[in-house]
Amino acid sequence: MKSRRNILLGLGAASASIAGLRSMFTAPAHAARSYELTRTDAEWKAALSPDQYRVLRKAGTETPYTSPLNKEKRAGVYSCAGCALPLFSSTTKFESGTGWPSFWQAMDKAVVEETDTTLFMKRVEVLCRRCGGHLGHVFDDGPKPTGLRYCMNGVSLTFKAA
Repeated sequence: MKSRRNILLGLGAASASIAGLRSMFTAPAHAARSYELTRTDAEWKAALSPDQYRVLRKAGTETPYTSPLNKEKRAGVYSCAGCALPLFSSTTKFESGTGWPSFWQAMDKAVVEETDTTLFMKRVEVLCRRCGGHLGHVFDDGPKPTGLRYCMNGVSLTFKAA
């Protein structure tokens, strides 16, 4: 017969295990870096759509091939949906076949990069320099001249035609 103490210890260990597993599947917090634009969690929720909040503030990922920006071909600028900072020029956009808008270069001083070790792999996370919003990841399998592929969540971007 299990004692009440053993049951409580087991529940505590299970909770710790779940918390540990959760940390492997969620993006790291970027508390060490300060950003020009800061808001409370409630302010972000009020300012963003539920999908934008999940991606920009909780490092979620949108379903591939769902963003209208993936098929956008006009000349213009892609900006952060959280703070409107210009991030990518349409001249650097290319079709990567991944289902997310992809660019071979960010605008000067528009993004910051952090190491992301979620999902049992090491990747480079791309964040908005002004508000710290999660945009996506950058990989080294893109086209010339940079060889980079900034694979961005369309929901984290807005587009303004030139």
